[in-house]
Amino acid sequence: MSQDNTENIEKENIEKDTVQEGNVSEDQAVELTVEEQLQEDLAKEKDKFLRLFAEFENYKKRTSKERIDLFKTANQEVLQSMLPVLDDFDRAWEQVSKSEDEALVKGVELIHEKLKSTLVSKGLEVVEIKSGDVFNADFAEAITQIPAPSDDLKGKIVDVIEKGYKLGDKIIRFPKVVIGN
Repeated sequence: MSQDNTENIEKENIEKDTVQEGNVSEDQAVELTVEEQLQEDLAKEKDKFLRLFAEFENYKKRTSKERIDLFKTANQEVLQSMLPVLDDFDRAWEQVSKSEDEALVKGVELIHEKLKSTLVSKGLEVVEIKSGDVFNADFAEAITQIPAPSDDLKGKIVDVIEKGYKLGDKIIRFPKVVIGN
């Protein structure tokens, strides 16, 4: 016997029981069972729709977040590759600024500022650490330890060897420092 036949027989038995129990006619009993079935189907479909809608909203949020993260990481790689160039330019600027040729100094200063402002506009920031700050391994990388020149520099940063940079809240290169021991 097929499943459809079994379901039909069960429905007929329910209808007969309903008719025998009370003053309900056979047509009314069929109407009630069909209406109840429709209500159940409607409730199932509503639940299915709400779950599907919630799943789609979660999907939209997740893909949006992934897209933003992708843009950040793509930008991060380019900025990290530019950091050695910026370091070289900073060292060159220190030497050029000592020159007596004002036109050369002014020209190099303009290029240096333009490079820095372009990188800053892309989200690059310098990690601010200076001599005398307390060493924190979460924000700096210790290259070496030397005897502290004074007692107040013990456990503190004596010198900053290389600047650190961050992109947004994430440090993409830790500053390299010397610590007093």
